[in-house]
Amino acid sequence: MNTKTALLAAALGSLLAAGAQAMGPDENSEKCYGVAKAGKNDCAANGHGCAAQAKQDADPKEWISVPKGTCEKIVGGSLTPAK
Repeated sequence: MNTKTALLAAALGSLLAAGAQAMGPDENSEKCYGVAKAGKNDCAANGHGCAAQAKQDADPKEWISVPKGTCEKIVGGSLTPAK
């Protein structure tokens, strides 16, 4: 494998890993709605494709991943999106 091919493979691998991580919380995490800062949300919601696209702070339809049991302790945090 030449250098260009190796670099391309490494770049694609890191993109795939980042994409898998952005898919959502794992078994030790939960989605917490209503607490994300503008531009700091995790993944798709509110009509956009993925992370870092929230338009305003504390949007009740945007979420971030937090450790299980933490969300409802945060002011404004909810385990379900606003309707």
